[in-house]
Amino acid sequence: MSTPTTQSHLDIEDITQNILVLKDGSCALVLQIGSVNFNLLSEEEQDAIIYAYAALLNSLTFPIQILIRSQKKDITNYVKLLENQQNQQSNPIIRDRLNKYRQFVQRLVKERQVLDKRCYAIVPFLRTELGLSSSNPLKPKSTTLPYDKSYIIEKAIAALEPKRDHLARQFGRIGLTARQLSTQELIEVFYAIYNPHNPSLNSSQNNASFASPIVQTK
Repeated sequence: MSTPTTQSHLDIEDITQNILVLKDGSCALVLQIGSVNFNLLSEEEQDAIIYAYAALLNSLTFPIQILIRSQKKDITNYVKLLENQQNQQSNPIIRDRLNKYRQFVQRLVKERQVLDKRCYAIVPFLRTELGLSSSNPLKPKSTTLPYDKSYIIEKAIAALEPKRDHLARQFGRIGLTARQLSTQELIEVFYAIYNPHNPSLNSSQNNASFASPIVQTK
């Protein structure tokens, strides 16, 4: 009898072809939405964005989820960059200024809890689009997909891509970019969600790196 793992308790079956596949047969794609500093806009520009956003909502014929995720800013790579530039600098005055600037950045992030805020739009592909009944939260969750995974992904992509393109156009009218997250980016997002104390993930890792359990129950 195999030892149950943390992954066996998650709703995620797989992340592949830029699609999130859930164990009940539903799927989803995730768009990362750009941002705009609303407070810096003129009153006319603010009104235009509000009306454009209302038009986006009114144009929807399918459900979406808007997720705004905030997490502590990770400046590890930036600090390493400053350290490298400091070590390579031959001018002692510039080297000293780089050192003071690096210390200032580290202190600022530590004292003021600088947050990295990102906005996502999740577009679902529901079980009912496969001809299945909607899932019942009171019933035990199935551990196997209702159909072959490749068939589910094919159907999901065909249904989700037009919705993705529609949202991208609508967000573009607001002045915001909408970009679909890749498989690797989705892995990194969920890794950070389930590992809040160690959110960083080497981007060179791929999906195969997560084939073995991360945490095992005793």
